Amino acid sequence: MTIVVLGGTGKTGSRLVKTLRGRGADVRVATRSSGTRFDWSDPGTWAGAVAGASALYLIAPQEPEAAEPFVKQATEAGVRRLVALSGRDIERFPGYFRGMAALDQAVRQSGAEWTIIRPNNFNQNFDDPYIWRAPLREGRLGLPIGDVPEPFVDAQDIADVAAAALTEEGHHEQVYTLSGPRALTFRAAVAAIAEAAGHPIRYEELTPEQYRDELLAQGAPEEAAAELNALFAGMRAGLYAEPRDGVQRALGRDPIDFAAYVARTASAWRLE
Repeated sequence: MTIVVLGGTGKTGSRLVKTLRGRGADVRVATRSSGTRFDWSDPGTWAGAVAGASALYLIAPQEPEAAEPFVKQATEAGVRRLVALSGRDIERFPGYFRGMAALDQAVRQSGAEWTIIRPNNFNQNFDDPYIWRAPLREGRLGLPIGDVPEPFVDAQDIADVAAAALTEEGHHEQVYTLSGPRALTFRAAVAAIAEAAGHPIRYEELTPEQYRDELLAQGAPEEAAAELNALFAGMRAGLYAEPRDGVQRALGRDPIDFAAYVARTASAWRLE
């Protein structure tokens, strides 16, 4: 059984590849720069990515039109099990996250065994150099979220759920909404990181307009700024505030706690 992992060098994909290989699985990494090349925007790369595969881990395309034809091509090539990474309550954001919505629909209609994984915000967003690591090291994280709590989920929990769905029975037609075991505010999360990092870090509440202006000043495109502001609007409304039981349902264990994540990652925020 060959398992193809799209985005196998990313936050969830890299952990999934390591987890699957630790179980002795035959894993093929497919990215725009890997030995097996895959690019959602280049259909010429699709056939080679899925050739000989029986299971597939999917991350959503930017362009929703690519989802259905690729999934169809994969199943026609012999892929019989699909696990798609989506996002929590994306249907509550009409007009945004269209790639995820299209992928969700495509796997449901594929005729293959399918599982959809819908996580909260990742713990690992805090140490991602392209998201919040730099501002945390610089001593200030500004976001438009207020004091609404968030049960951040660990990327390893996502990888473990995906690995189970790809290699075990009993996950067909399951939608797992994943979160951490408890909700905490961004202010509390930043305080925990500051203590572990050993230097002051403050959380600053921004208005959506201030946040948009900061994103654009950093070079983010207008569309991305609007999408992120829509996501934070949902979070401010409490959409993600309650922990969910997807990790427990899929794995029979509790999710990784934010404190455990901070303890093992503290060096990412320490100043040299």
